Amino acid sequence: MLVDVDYEFRDLAIYGADQAELARHNPTLKIPTLIDGETTLFDSRVIQRYLAAQRGHAPLSWREENQLTVIDGANDAFVALLLAARSGLDPSQDAMIYNRHRERIRTCLDWLETAAADGAFDHWHYPAICVYCMLDWVVFRELHDMSGYRALAAVRERHGGQPGVAATDPRQAV
Repeated sequence: MLVDVDYEFRDLAIYGADQAELARHNPTLKIPTLIDGETTLFDSRVIQRYLAAQRGHAPLSWREENQLTVIDGANDAFVALLLAARSGLDPSQDAMIYNRHRERIRTCLDWLETAAADGAFDHWHYPAICVYCMLDWVVFRELHDMSGYRALAAVRERHGGQPGVAATDPRQAV
């Protein structure tokens, strides 16, 4: 949404040195955060609504909202398992919390695979951006075996060269 807009992108170490800065701007301690003058927004969906309204874009459809809910569900489960592992816990153990996150990941990825096969993410729009970011992050962090998700792999491949993708690629900072 910001490809043709001048903006500053700040890559923060949110689990390290930059956590205090993130907390000053976003009490949820999550990214992304948008600061636009006196307006600070804490969530990607809220940021998308704000930017779309500013630019006169149509609101998302209910179908797209559902797609985003599923993407967010998978993202949240992946983040929870990653944080557990980074905390020295074993997220592969048979415990309700970990089982629930793994099941959520499976059901969400299965649903998104069907949506991708049906063309839901063929063109570059907000849901495609979100699914691309989630998939690329999962692959980058090696969080899940994605080999069984051919339609999702095709979405990631198709959109990897979109304008703006390289500018926020975490591999650029590695």
